[in-house]
Amino acid sequence: MTPMKPCGVRVLGTGSAVPEYVLDNEELAKEHGVEPEWIEQRTGIIERRICNEDEGTFELQCRALKAALQDTGLTGSDLSLIICASVTPEMMCPSNACRVAAEVNAKPAGAFDLVAACCGFVYAMNVADSLIRSGFYKTIAVIGCDAMSKLTDRSDRGTSILFGDAAGAVILTCDDDPERGCFYQKMNANGEPWPALYIPTKESQVVEGDTATTEIGMLRMQGKEVYKFAVSTFTKITEELLNETGLKPDDVAQFICHQSNMRIIESAQEKLGLPDDKVYKNIRLFGNSSSGSAALCFDQLWQAGKMKHGDTIVMLAFGGGLTWSSSAWRL
Repeated sequence: MTPMKPCGVRVLGTGSAVPEYVLDNEELAKEHGVEPEWIEQRTGIIERRICNEDEGTFELQCRALKAALQDTGLTGSDLSLIICASVTPEMMCPSNACRVAAEVNAKPAGAFDLVAACCGFVYAMNVADSLIRSGFYKTIAVIGCDAMSKLTDRSDRGTSILFGDAAGAVILTCDDDPERGCFYQKMNANGEPWPALYIPTKESQVVEGDTATTEIGMLRMQGKEVYKFAVSTFTKITEELLNETGLKPDDVAQFICHQSNMRIIESAQEKLGLPDDKVYKNIRLFGNSSSGSAALCFDQLWQAGKMKHGDTIVMLAFGGGLTWSSSAWRL
């Protein structure tokens, strides 16, 4: 394939999907012998969406992408590539992305899954922008989605009160204006502290000293360590991005942050002096959906008209790996 001329990257449209079932604090509080307010005080969450037995990541990804295609007026055959960011695929092979591509008749578009935990959507958006700018891909669908309920042990209070299920999709395309799209991005990781957040698939993978009773194949989290990492990283990568781009908070229409925990977001927001109307939060009603969290925020903001062409936005995420990522875009 001959590369196209250098270009910018434009958001064509978005979509999202969440399960119908709402798991509220009252139900979880009864299971864990606490008051509903106890959960809200520690997480900022009052309810989260949970897949039923017949739903999962694939179904949410398909619904989100179909909504985005409808929003743009495109069909699957208009896509050059589909990137699905997720840690909850139904199968290792084929990738969810290939199955989603088949569902929307996107052949012969390329398709692959990207695994970066809660950073997945921001990683995938950064990758998609770079691939479009390479000239080899014209229109790319990015889907951030996780059905965390499939990997969360309901008996584990530390994780079951945090996580939910959601998907968001964004369709990007080549634009004649080279200034449009991502003008700053970073993708980072430090593998050393990976035991702070991991999903062992067999007993031999359980870290020495880990006394959790969580089932094998379910998420294990050292809450205090993850909290400290998230607060410090959120602040650091935001300051780094603002310093290196020369942006001021007033220049940014929206800061789209991974919805990890309301306390984490508000703590970093206070340290950075970011105004409430520029730091979108939906964790109260949807919980932490890992790769789906920032993706769902993106769609909700776009559909509400709180982000529009010409705006500057910033995306920030951190998660298992441990990973962290940031990017700044001119829409």
